[in-house]
Amino acid sequence: MKLLSVNLGRAKAVPYTDHSEGVTGIDKRPVDGSVRVSAPGPQGIGGSGLAGDAVCKLEHHGGDDQAVYAMAREDLDEWERELGRTLADGAFGENLTTQGLDVSGARIGERWRIGPEVVLEITSGRIPCRTFQGHLEEKSWVKRFTRRGAPGAYLRVIEPGAIRAGDAVEILHRPDHDVTVALQFRAVTTERTLLPRLLAAGEALHPEVLRMAREYAEKYGT
Repeated sequence: MKLLSVNLGRAKAVPYTDHSEGVTGIDKRPVDGSVRVSAPGPQGIGGSGLAGDAVCKLEHHGGDDQAVYAMAREDLDEWERELGRTLADGAFGENLTTQGLDVSGARIGERWRIGPEVVLEITSGRIPCRTFQGHLEEKSWVKRFTRRGAPGAYLRVIEPGAIRAGDAVEILHRPDHDVTVALQFRAVTTERTLLPRLLAAGEALHPEVLRMAREYAEKYGT
């Protein structure tokens, strides 16, 4: 299991975002050399956990619980076959493109060590948006991505440090529960009845997802 690429984006003006200034950092490209990773601060204030990476719409992106976004190269390869086009590392706006990891099958609260220093913890799956669809230029992309159910994972920074392409990825901790990224994604998008099951992941969940799960369980029972 390894890190194929570390991908950073700069703020770029585009016609397909609803950002007030018309910019997005979704166009991320692989970089050479080491990149510093650290907790960026609360959502709405903090951006990306990677130094030099732009996050423009802070009310919905970035922050401590979405500090890093990872996508499996294997999932990009499947989309390449379906779409009939090349998808470079970083094409989905991911910071980390991995090899040998089932990212969407990982469990909420699972911890990865990347390289000798950095430890990250999985919090949730990525929810597709209008900007993602515009970036890919694929018809009905949000629906197609949601239907596939392999969203990649957001992670928080547990131990900061430097990473670079080629670093080994080690699973340090895998929780006992069965709440995977894919299950969490289905629960918040297409199968709300699954929300109470997410409570098994506890505080490791993204706080907004945990709130949703608790409210649903209180209203409808578990």
